[in-house]
Amino acid sequence: MLRADPATDWSTVNLEALRQHLLDMNEVTLRSTVSATNVAGGVRVDVTGTGRARDAIRRMITAHAPMLAAEGLAGVADTIPGGMRWTVTTRDPARVAELRGLGFIGIMTLGEHHTVHHLQLARGGSHH
Repeated sequence: MLRADPATDWSTVNLEALRQHLLDMNEVTLRSTVSATNVAGGVRVDVTGTGRARDAIRRMITAHAPMLAAEGLAGVADTIPGGMRWTVTTRDPARVAELRGLGFIGIMTLGEHHTVHHLQLARGGSHH
């Protein structure tokens, strides 16, 4: 994609930033512990880990929490020992079961921003 686009500014391309983000995704997916609790209007998840996993959890949830508004959801992220507490809610009673069914990793996949975000990282743009 980068080579095919004549507008690519090779002086800003940073595939290492994309690689680091993909490593964060791996840490959050495979090396974290998730505890979910149903709350009014949605779900609260405590996501914890150690070392790089803890740091990745904090980066990823902090970045994703504001993006939930585009999905009609509210997300509040708080730092806890070893990771983050993320409370995700909706005002639509029909979507409460959806949120609870998706759980943490499913909520992380919501939205159409992922491909654009990864390309932005590769081009040297901001992480979120």
